[in-house]
Amino acid sequence: MDEMDLMKKLSDVPSPSPEAYDRARTALQTAMTEPANTVVRPRRWFSWPKASIAAVGAAAVAAAVVMATTGGSTPAEPTGSVDAAPQVVESPLVKLASAVRGAPQAGDSSLIINTKIAPDKSRHEYYTVYTDTGQVFRGDSAKTLAASVTKNDDDAQPFDRKLMAAARLAANGDVEKARTEMITASGNALGIGMSPADADKAWAAAQAERAEVLRKIGQEAPAPKPRPTGKALENLIDNHLWSNATSALFVGAHNAEVRAGVLKLLATMKEVTVGETEVNGQRALTLSANAAILGGDGSQILTVSADNGLPISSEVVPAKDSATPSEHTKVDFRSSRVNLADVAVGKI
Repeated sequence: MDEMDLMKKLSDVPSPSPEAYDRARTALQTAMTEPANTVVRPRRWFSWPKASIAAVGAAAVAAAVVMATTGGSTPAEPTGSVDAAPQVVESPLVKLASAVRGAPQAGDSSLIINTKIAPDKSRHEYYTVYTDTGQVFRGDSAKTLAASVTKNDDDAQPFDRKLMAAARLAANGDVEKARTEMITASGNALGIGMSPADADKAWAAAQAERAEVLRKIGQEAPAPKPRPTGKALENLIDNHLWSNATSALFVGAHNAEVRAGVLKLLATMKEVTVGETEVNGQRALTLSANAAILGGDGSQILTVSADNGLPISSEVVPAKDSATPSEHTKVDFRSSRVNLADVAVGKI
């Protein structure tokens, strides 16, 4: 089942409340043994098919789970923190984050334009504005973006606010606490900071919620699985840190605090390798997340400017040894600082 099919089934479902949106993220993204791929999609305009429910984007997740979670409960907040990989002072990401954090910035908002290249090679552009006060506006053109701003159609959800708060916390020094908050932004079904008994209860509750959602949309619910441990749990934790941190970057890239915090958080990941490359004659860094933390079917390469940390592209590379390799996809990014008043009249 892909996003297009799922959204067709949910065409009459009302927009989710903020609380239901958070539970949506928990029920379908966190409570599964296969980590979700990090392919960022806007919630309103376009998506292309993915191979399984594990790859369903936040849009379809939110719309689906609201059917089953309006009376549900969210797992308890963590009481501890996630062990972070030691940061090395010489890390290029840490150095870059320090430079980014202190850089002056004009305007009052971050604009990012995503150009998605679908499997059929067609190109689709999406516009996102993240204001320094926390609002989010989206459109599929400068015109629709301006209309969204003019109508004050703030699309920010509690999940977005949690991502940005975690990034800012990391930027301002408390990286360990920020890791926990970023990983658990969509809920704590993994039981981070909980006792083993409470962690098992949180996992079981989230799996039951996901199963109910699938039944509501006519899909067969899988048999419950035990909470992962050991390396499988580490991979899931890494998946949520990578997925949530890069999601924050893809919305608020041109906010200095958000960008610096994301870079610091990604620098703590042992399974993310940093390399150097050149894009259009400019120095760039490649951040490669291996297939193990993305479900095993593909790896992801995030390319950022070596000078300012701004995202340049994100590419999913199919795993050659996977029985169900991911489709190759690529998203290119352009970003800038803007004034929201200018965006409202189409000046971007």
